[in-house]
Amino acid sequence: MWLELQIFGFRALWSPYFLLFVLGLGVLYFLITGPFRHKFGGSEKPSGKQQVFFYVALLLLYAVKGSPIDLLTHITLTAHMAQMAIYYLLFPILVIKGVPEWIWRKFVNLRVIRPVLKLLTKPLISLLLFNSLFSLYHIPAVFDFSKSSQMAHTSISLIILLAAFIVWWPVITPVKEYDTLNPLLKIAYIFANGVLITPACVLIIFADHPLFAAYSQDGAWLQAMALCVPGDVLQGISFAISGPEMFSSMSTMEDQQLGGIIMKIMQEITYGIILGRVFYKWFNKESLKVDPLPAETT
Repeated sequence: MWLELQIFGFRALWSPYFLLFVLGLGVLYFLITGPFRHKFGGSEKPSGKQQVFFYVALLLLYAVKGSPIDLLTHITLTAHMAQMAIYYLLFPILVIKGVPEWIWRKFVNLRVIRPVLKLLTKPLISLLLFNSLFSLYHIPAVFDFSKSSQMAHTSISLIILLAAFIVWWPVITPVKEYDTLNPLLKIAYIFANGVLITPACVLIIFADHPLFAAYSQDGAWLQAMALCVPGDVLQGISFAISGPEMFSSMSTMEDQQLGGIIMKIMQEITYGIILGRVFYKWFNKESLKVDPLPAETT
């Protein structure tokens, strides 16, 4: 497949402008949390673990949104669902864990942000917000609309990403005032999150026909490809490409089913790891409690 993808050109494969953006975020993080942190009211540098979390997040961000993987997401639903699992489930966790607490505290206490965040991070609201948006996105008409223009695609992606940050905030927030759920409620919250995301995956896995025009109709597919392939390049090669099946050995139905399965598996792994960490911390905390001495009898 790699040789076939070469026809789309360097810009489509490697997104150099997006790479510069991601590198800029890395430099900004280094400066704000390092040499210039005192100018922003920070006292402590991020730990080594926090830095690893953040820079891995940036690496994954470029991998799924700037590397050839992003081009593949417009060719196969399998690649698209893997991209979504990383972008909406793993990336927010790494960023929340990687940014120092003092930066988050300054951000969440902004006059405009604080009341909105207080409302949206209420467990029921955050669960329904993210999972409703995720499910609505996979309604075929909405999905194909998101592939119809750069503005629609970018806007919808960023809205769901924001909801992804919000849904993880009650579980892994570094700001104590927002850490209001006890461990058992966090476990229930994660379970509920897993249940609510399942219908979208089931719809994709068990559908008896191709759901998305962007992967099954040549005109819609070329329109979707225009989101990442420069117009002059796409016009020059459109006569030589027959459709997404040219780049994959799978049928449209096989690709669709595999995409749903991959999304569900990656979601289960991510939620399972977070669930295990919450349970482990709670279990250790409970085991360290010292039982009171029995009252002496006379």
